Amino acid sequence: MAKKSGTNWTQVGHYAFFLGVILAVIAGLFAGLISDEIVLTLLVVLGAIVGLLNITAKETTGFLIAAIALMLAGVVNLGLIPVVGVYLRSILTNIVVFVVPAAIIVGLKTIYSLAKTA
Repeated sequence: MAKKSGTNWTQVGHYAFFLGVILAVIAGLFAGLISDEIVLTLLVVLGAIVGLLNITAKETTGFLIAAIALMLAGVVNLGLIPVVGVYLRSILTNIVVFVVPAAIIVGLKTIYSLAKTA
């Protein structure tokens, strides 16, 4: 069977998701050693890619609820937990930075789809 030529955009979205989560965790563990501007820019770009390519119409509601839950969890001051709290707070902050652009894009796509059907 011949291989398809071209880019499989779903795969790009999956890779962007895994890369974003891994980057958020690693940057959270090594918070002072990596440039915050570079990490945050990469997380925003990867989040936008995930929002554009990875979330289907069927997954929209679950994704947006999970995004809201993560954003609310980001408000909690995890830094109060001894030893690991600072790392948990930094990791969660990075994950929120990664998820927010995807949530904005998915929310806009949902509003557009709802307006189109009305």
